[in-house]
Amino acid sequence: MKLKRALFIIGATLAASACGKVGDLEPRAGNSLPPKAYGQSIEQTAQVLTTPSVQARPGRTDEVLKRSERREDDPFDIPPGEEPKPLNPEKSPQPATSAPK
Repeated sequence: MKLKRALFIIGATLAASACGKVGDLEPRAGNSLPPKAYGQSIEQTAQVLTTPSVQARPGRTDEVLKRSERREDDPFDIPPGEEPKPLNPEKSPQPATSAPK
């Protein structure tokens, strides 16, 4: 008995969920769309009211990287205790040689 009841509830739910209207949105009978706001140049329609703004749904680009380039070495990416590499090795002074042993 419980199985039949559960199957009936599931079937009724599926049937009710398949009854959606597909088409343009319109106000219910006796109701009207909201009035035009002060300073607005066009009348509000269902399409305008349901279209998200650019801030709500910003555009996306498929290609973030236009061309592949090798990244330069980061002179500040050094392990602790080591000296940073010079920014321009051609113009930097030669490192001092270590003391003789």
